[in-house]
Amino acid sequence: MKIDAPLFESLVGQYQQRVDAALDRWLPPADVNPMRLHQAMRYAVLAPGKRVRPVLVYATATALGIDLDRVDGAACAVEIIHAYSLIHDDLPAMDDDDLRRGRPTCHREFDEATAILAGDALQALAFYIISHDPEMTTDASARLQMIENLSLFSGSRGMAGGQAIDLAAVGKSLNIAELETMHIHKTGALIRTCVQLAALSTDNLGKTQFQALDSYAKCIGLSFQVQDDILDVTGDTSTLGKTQGADSARDKPTFPSVIGLEASQEKALELHHNALQTLSIFGEEADILRYISAWFVERRN
Repeated sequence: MKIDAPLFESLVGQYQQRVDAALDRWLPPADVNPMRLHQAMRYAVLAPGKRVRPVLVYATATALGIDLDRVDGAACAVEIIHAYSLIHDDLPAMDDDDLRRGRPTCHREFDEATAILAGDALQALAFYIISHDPEMTTDASARLQMIENLSLFSGSRGMAGGQAIDLAAVGKSLNIAELETMHIHKTGALIRTCVQLAALSTDNLGKTQFQALDSYAKCIGLSFQVQDDILDVTGDTSTLGKTQGADSARDKPTFPSVIGLEASQEKALELHHNALQTLSIFGEEADILRYISAWFVERRN
């Protein structure tokens, strides 16, 4: 499929609508006991957002010619893991944020105990989906590999570990290598998982192709965070949907604080070009992934 900007925007909109419908099906109804917990889970997951991670799952599937029915479960699982992580990151014991996706954080809208439980329940739901969705794959070994990858990259050697490093780094000086290590875990690991889960949904992907897609995911996972740090400096609260300057206010190390704003912008572009290079073995079928990489470094929220 040859991709241009209007088609890319149309596909992203379709992917966002698709995952929202699938998430609504998988999440427990708000009127089923325990109602307050289920309401909090739905509040956090279905809040308006870009759905970056599900979009990446669907885009990878599109590039590989995979029926999107086969990756609905993966798209939901990564978005649910992401939502759980945001609930916990926003808690007073961690980042103590009041605003997320343009509205009160989960613990502000409900309460801290409910927010903690909502995050716990969402994490469990993500793995339930991966293990039970009948559309995903009939290959038990592939499904097990999906569960292994999602658990590894959302745990202490991935997203949760990155958050622990982030909390420990507040008020401290990091060098660029240490900062990259933190964000490769905190943000990059789950983005890498998105590509891997989609790639594992096909039966005929070669090792070279899988490794190229994984390298691509590593590049865009870091570029996404670099741009996030840039927007914390250059953006505004109404556009971002979260408090602008929050990282600076907490004295957290960011790419602009470590290497400067201009160098950070150059870093994002370098990662984008590296991502494009990793896709050189693919033809125009991977153009949607090339557009995703550009989207990550050009976004304004």
